[in-house]
Amino acid sequence: MTDTMSDLSSSALPRCPWAGDDALYRHYHDAEWGRPVVDDTRLFEKICLEGFQSGLSWITILRKRENFRAAFFGFDIARVAAMNDADIERLLQDAGIIRHRGKIAATINNAARALELQAEFGSLAAYFWGFETRPEHRPDDLSWAALRLMAQTDASRALSKDLRKRGFKFVGPTTCYAFMQAMGLVNDHTDDCFCREAVEAERTALARPVPV
Repeated sequence: MTDTMSDLSSSALPRCPWAGDDALYRHYHDAEWGRPVVDDTRLFEKICLEGFQSGLSWITILRKRENFRAAFFGFDIARVAAMNDADIERLLQDAGIIRHRGKIAATINNAARALELQAEFGSLAAYFWGFETRPEHRPDDLSWAALRLMAQTDASRALSKDLRKRGFKFVGPTTCYAFMQAMGLVNDHTDDCFCREAVEAERTALARPVPV
């Protein structure tokens, strides 16, 4: 464990309750979750991994993330889109990932659809950030009791509907909301979490990507 991870993982810091006591999970919460992302590879990786998470816990996926990255060429969109049935059969034998045929096939399908989005909007970032939830549209109550009940929103339902219309798979509104939370399209750190203000500052400073 690095010194940075150790510092961020101090149990003395007030966090969102879901971060728990696992050092890896805490580091993910502190350093990644909610921080705005405009890199297409990371956005594609996350929407795919959220699909793999369906029916499972995120910590299960997080612990296997490096295996997923190896299996899917670092989530290089063009390389994943070029994968075929033989690759699916190969990955079904890979114990390092979630061996679910439908989710593996969906990842390959979604890569092809992602290329179409890039062609249409210039980048995945420009597309996804069009569904951002602005602070003025957030509820006043940002306590854990309130946020834990918010499994989906109007914005995540709109994103899910549009992605499915475009042929994406495993992108239901709850999956899309988890994606939006993680990638900073909404700041759902609780009002007492030490990350909340830093995340909001990053969102404020962000130059939003726009379609070209």
